[in-house]
Amino acid sequence: MKFAAVMIIGAQAATLVEIAAEVNAMATTWTAQAPEKFRDTDDVKSYLGAFLPGDPKYTEDPVRDIRTEFMLPTDFDSATNWPQCTVIKNVRDQSSCGSCWAFGSVSSFEARACISTGKDVKYSPEQTAFCFNSDGCQGGNNVWSSFKSSGVVTGGDYGDEQGQTCSRYSLKACAHHVPADDKYPACPSAEYNSPKCPKACESGYGTDFATDKLHASSTFSVRGEQQIMQELFTNGPLYVAFTVYADFPTYRTGIYKHVTGSQLGGHAVTMVGFGVLNGANHWKVKNSWNENWGDNGHFLISRGNNECGIESSVGAGLIGAQPSPSPSPSPGCEDIEESSYCDFVVSQDFCSLIGADCQNSCDCCDDVSSCGEGDEALRAKIRGDMSVQV
Repeated sequence: MKFAAVMIIGAQAATLVEIAAEVNAMATTWTAQAPEKFRDTDDVKSYLGAFLPGDPKYTEDPVRDIRTEFMLPTDFDSATNWPQCTVIKNVRDQSSCGSCWAFGSVSSFEARACISTGKDVKYSPEQTAFCFNSDGCQGGNNVWSSFKSSGVVTGGDYGDEQGQTCSRYSLKACAHHVPADDKYPACPSAEYNSPKCPKACESGYGTDFATDKLHASSTFSVRGEQQIMQELFTNGPLYVAFTVYADFPTYRTGIYKHVTGSQLGGHAVTMVGFGVLNGANHWKVKNSWNENWGDNGHFLISRGNNECGIESSVGAGLIGAQPSPSPSPSPGCEDIEESSYCDFVVSQDFCSLIGADCQNSCDCCDDVSSCGEGDEALRAKIRGDMSVQV
């Protein structure tokens, strides 16, 4: 029956209005409403930039075995459990750019940073999206490993006051689900081009770029419903990615389950809680399409059955109790290559491949084995990639 419904939608109901009507007619576990931002399902695809398991570009950190030694609550919400961390409930806006992977990464990072350090600080999706990937609007993976190796600076949302953080998001938030207004003007008709990687903090911010960075102390992936719940309950929000189908953009309330429509792409978001509604288990997830989409920027999705792959790409890491500066380079430690080359190696997270040429920049002076030796062919390829970026 589901296959038949997909065929009907594909052939006769190309608009999101018709998809929403189809969902509501099914009287399923959730209600739908056509989002006014998206003209059709093709318009949604540019927002879906997460690589998923099975994609040749997909990468993830090693899976950690999470010990589940005590009974978990039936319902849990990170924002309620750690109310001092307002970053958890803050819903960001990736705007018209496929940088969801960066928002899923940095939103989970800043939440865990607050939980660990007690400092309620926003961290930079700008640096995350456009320094850890050569073209952040065209997709990426969970980059907690880059938070560990390179660190991430503070960074607010578009519209935040200049100088409050090091590197705010530079793409203007726009309307997704409601008519455009002064706060959320209409999104552009085409996807934004990726901005350049920021190298310095904004004018008026009193800390330099390198000093402002906070590093993760460890990174890992998590598998299994109970282990995901335990990790979320113990250490806070997680990066998750899942397959978006044509019905998902119409979500308004309830527990989402895919019921109709074709696959559109992979989307990364932030898992913030779990619970039970009307006898059905769910995850609570924060999106990055601003608070006017869905249920105040959030959605519930079925838990325990790997709905749309939501339990197959889960990851995060840990952050030390207090942020500490990077260790001083060992005597005689220096970059062999020029600074532009080493900056590119760091921005593309290539230190593990060829960081021995950039020991200082790659922060591997005290453990040279953590940086790769590379070879001339790889050096030539990197220089070629650099020329494309210029």
